[in-house]
Amino acid sequence: MSETREDQASVNPTGDPAGAPAVVFLSGDLMFASRVRAAAEAEGLEFQLAASLPDRGDIGYVIVDLATRSGVVEGLMDRCRQVCPGAKVLAYGPHVQVARLDKAKQAGIPVVVTRGQFDRSLGNLFGGDD
Repeated sequence: MSETREDQASVNPTGDPAGAPAVVFLSGDLMFASRVRAAAEAEGLEFQLAASLPDRGDIGYVIVDLATRSGVVEGLMDRCRQVCPGAKVLAYGPHVQVARLDKAKQAGIPVVVTRGQFDRSLGNLFGGDD
């Protein structure tokens, strides 16, 4: 069956089907980003590595690496409410960086975990109905 004009209209500019949420990973850790990308793509999600929250309406997940991007925490939830109000927002960081974890919680990020907890949950993070 060939693609119709209506089918083409339901494709966003990145070429992904409309409604397929994106995972935005705010991090500077390229090695760990490849693991997050693999988990996202395994669930059919688009992945974007960024330094700050991009302007795009298809964001389903925002993940903040507090070890490399703790500076984006301030005001992040306000920005998410504007850009991607339905997105699930999560921050993680090293267990020894308690101040960064606390700062993320104080900023209103709903899920703040240690890197070890995040790493262990990565395999099913995007697949469940949470």
